[in-house]
Amino acid sequence: MKERVPLYDVSIKVVDVCKNRCNNGHKVGDEWIMRYDAPEHLCAGAFHAIFPMAWMLQLGASFPLEEDPDVAHVSCPDHNVQVIYEIRRLPQK
Repeated sequence: MKERVPLYDVSIKVVDVCKNRCNNGHKVGDEWIMRYDAPEHLCAGAFHAIFPMAWMLQLGASFPLEEDPDVAHVSCPDHNVQVIYEIRRLPQK
């Protein structure tokens, strides 16, 4: 049996709301921890956009266009709001 790859936890934090108020009430400073499934109370549309990059960070990947290899930024898919999320890989315990 294959050994499971340990996953990193990631934090998902709202760092900017560029246009209008978020329809789900997300505001700058809101934060969630993602382990194995969608964080409670995080907008499903935002999670859909966040998930691919969060999953890569959980597996240990990094993004060369970001200044910090443990961080990625994702925009909400709602163009009328444009909430910006910072996804950060957390150190393993």
